[in-house]
Amino acid sequence: MKDVIKAPIITEKSANIQADGKKVVFEVAKDANKVQIRQAVEKAFGVKVKSVNTINVRPKKKRVGRYTGTTKAYKKAIVTLQEGSTLDLS
Repeated sequence: MKDVIKAPIITEKSANIQADGKKVVFEVAKDANKVQIRQAVEKAFGVKVKSVNTINVRPKKKRVGRYTGTTKAYKKAIVTLQEGSTLDLS
């Protein structure tokens, strides 16, 4: 199986989600489903996962001078941990 979890997402918005210590936000492979994400997080970090929510983030149009382009599209997973499980990525 290929790498499901690519990287943790550390932004101001994800920091607000993670503030209570029960949720963690990851960038994941585009073709990964919720079951694969759950198994990958439990295996990699040794925690119990309560639920997984996924979001397909669409690319945004950007311009630099006369040149146009887009940011990359990716899939984001918000993983809710069970009571008693903690995961600190900082």
